[in-house]
Amino acid sequence: MGISMGNALKSNAVARSATRLASKKNKSAYVFMTPWLLGMLFLTAGSMLFTLYLAFTNYDLLTPPKFIGAENFRQLWQDPNFWTSIRVTFIYVVVSVPIRLAAALLVATLVNKPIRGIGIYRALIYLPSLLGGSVGASIGWRTLFDQNGPINSVLSLFGIHGPVWLGNPVTAIIVLVLLSAWQFGSEMVIFLAGLKQIPSYLNEAATIDGASGVQRYFRITLPMLSPIIFFNLLMGTISSFMVFTQVYVITDGGPMNSTLFYVLYLYQQGFQYFHMGYAAALAVILLIIIALCSGFIFLTSRFWVNYDV
Repeated sequence: MGISMGNALKSNAVARSATRLASKKNKSAYVFMTPWLLGMLFLTAGSMLFTLYLAFTNYDLLTPPKFIGAENFRQLWQDPNFWTSIRVTFIYVVVSVPIRLAAALLVATLVNKPIRGIGIYRALIYLPSLLGGSVGASIGWRTLFDQNGPINSVLSLFGIHGPVWLGNPVTAIIVLVLLSAWQFGSEMVIFLAGLKQIPSYLNEAATIDGASGVQRYFRITLPMLSPIIFFNLLMGTISSFMVFTQVYVITDGGPMNSTLFYVLYLYQQGFQYFHMGYAAALAVILLIIIALCSGFIFLTSRFWVNYDV
């Protein structure tokens, strides 16, 4: 009886000691997380809540916000430029994201070879992605497609009269799509990592069964890469909705609003016309659009994403 009580007391003491140790570890974790939590609270969540409040106000950055209810949202539906910016942005997303992913996947497949100097080739291909949406890269791209720029100069060598790329509503958005496709390095690296993780025995077994290289690629490689494709598709869609610097520097929404991207229009309303309340309403709508598109991608992923190894 005494031995049993002694064991129980020891067990309770050990349990209390473990609980105190776990509590200390939790406190230490929260201390290290404090900078992130403060940033999340004040810079992210706080900004989002303040933006939501401004969406229901008339605010010009110079006078205090004046609450006007849902007037900004009612004005959106009657604003032709709002619908133009949505249409242009959706066209850009639907065209540029698949092209960029296809280019990244193709190049990742090509550089997934154990040949001499392959690391140098991979680094050079990845290099444009380091520029991202920088002003310098955008200025360089605008110079390339200028009416008297290098692209038209090369075309003239073959007797082709190059178009006014940035002055035509059709070709202007093509220039922006090409810029997006050129900067596929980040997706390529992720695809390359995914290709390295595909078990070699799957291709070996398929080869023994007589499957061709094309059959192995579409029956093994692509299904095994589907989680990576899903991730790149989701992130590419979100980032494409928020394109700003390239459009602002290269076309500034022209010609004839053919490249009036949503974020550019939001910027114009907020910082050029000082309609900050209206810009906040645009930001809320953009958040909803991105959430709906992301939700749609998640819902459809169950039909084509394969997580089996």
